[in-house]
Amino acid sequence: MHLYKTGDGFIIKKEEDHRFVNNIDDWNSLINNDNLWECLEEEWQRGSSISDPQQALINLLPPVGVQEVWAAGVTYRSSRLARMEESRDAGGGDFYSRVYQADRPEIFLKATPSRVVGHGQNFRIRKDSDWDVPEPELTLFATTSGKVVAYTVGNDVSSRSIEGENPLYLPQAKTFDKCACLGPCLYVPPEPLSLDTTISILIHREEKEVFSGKTTLSEMKRTPNELIGFLFRETSFPQGVFLMTGTGIVPSNNFTLQSGDVVSISIDLIGTLVNSVE
Repeated sequence: MHLYKTGDGFIIKKEEDHRFVNNIDDWNSLINNDNLWECLEEEWQRGSSISDPQQALINLLPPVGVQEVWAAGVTYRSSRLARMEESRDAGGGDFYSRVYQADRPEIFLKATPSRVVGHGQNFRIRKDSDWDVPEPELTLFATTSGKVVAYTVGNDVSSRSIEGENPLYLPQAKTFDKCACLGPCLYVPPEPLSLDTTISILIHREEKEVFSGKTTLSEMKRTPNELIGFLFRETSFPQGVFLMTGTGIVPSNNFTLQSGDVVSISIDLIGTLVNSVE
């Protein structure tokens, strides 16, 4: 099932039918449920049918409430190589190689809810950076107990010039206004996603394709549950948490985002997240 947060209410999509959730008006209490799939099955039975789903989904909001968004880095070999290359002059190449091989993953706070944009909304790139890229990522939603109950599409927007200058500048490269994109919905399955799941990205500039790429979850070095396990060590999340799981698609070194670029990220079964650069 797919769960959408809109300005007019919450919508469940099951197969090709859409229904409004009638009995719950608090997004946080709805999604922070270890039995979310079963809950949505029940709400589906009680829901109000929607005759024009396209119109109902116009006013989409990012699928977050009060939850923080965290992110994991260097979880794909391609990301490891890109980080090593961009930081070579700063002496950080070996640093990222060690992170990739280490038992403990790189995990960092990406965004507070106010810095997250949803499907169809614009995101930002830093004005003090001259090398900026999108990072298409499977994003997990885990409840307070640490159970992964839903997935969404994420864009971990990043300044490669700032991070490449010094790995300690990572927070500035990653966290700023409108720095994270999530959506278009939460995908809530009865079983975890398959490792064959494909992630793909298309970037258009003035209606011309300037970059594309794809990968699969099987290319990840670490499992989603492993990443969630480390995130929940000594850290609690009263309303649950979102975790971006790292990117396996990295544009070449001569590519940087520009104002007006349209970024489309698709993940099998979940959907497509589309955002433009301000």
